[in-house]
Amino acid sequence: MAHAAPAFHTRRSRRSRAASGAARWAGLALAMGVVYGLWAGLIRRDGGPLTAGSALFGVVAGLVFAALMYALHRVAPSLPRELRSMSWAVFAGVSFGFLVSAGGASVVRSTVLGLLAAASVFAMTFYRYYTTE
Repeated sequence: MAHAAPAFHTRRSRRSRAASGAARWAGLALAMGVVYGLWAGLIRRDGGPLTAGSALFGVVAGLVFAALMYALHRVAPSLPRELRSMSWAVFAGVSFGFLVSAGGASVVRSTVLGLLAAASVFAMTFYRYYTTE
C-alpha cells in the first residue's frame, strides 16, 4: 500500500506574511480602482462618444478610489471596531454617492442613496467585527 509523501513546509517570517498581505490588498485596491474608474467614466460619458474629459475623469476617480481604499485598509486595523465600521461605511457611502451625483442626479437623491449605502455597509461590517473579535 502506498503512502503519501511527506509535505515539506517552510516557515515564512512574519515580515514576508505582512508583505504578501499588503501586496494582496494593493492589488485588490488597484483592481477595484480600475472598476470604479471605468464606471465613473462611463457614467460621465452619458451614452455619448468617449472624450478625453470623461476618460480623464474615470482615471482620476479610479486612482483616488484605489489610494483611499488602500490607505483605509492600512489604518483601519488600529481602530476600535465601531470606528473601523464607521470608516468603511463613510468610504462606501461617499464613493457611491459620488457615482450617483456624477450621473446627474440631484444632491438630495445622491445624499440619500449614499446614506443608505453607508448604513448597510456599517451594519455588515459592525456585525462582522463584533462577532469575530
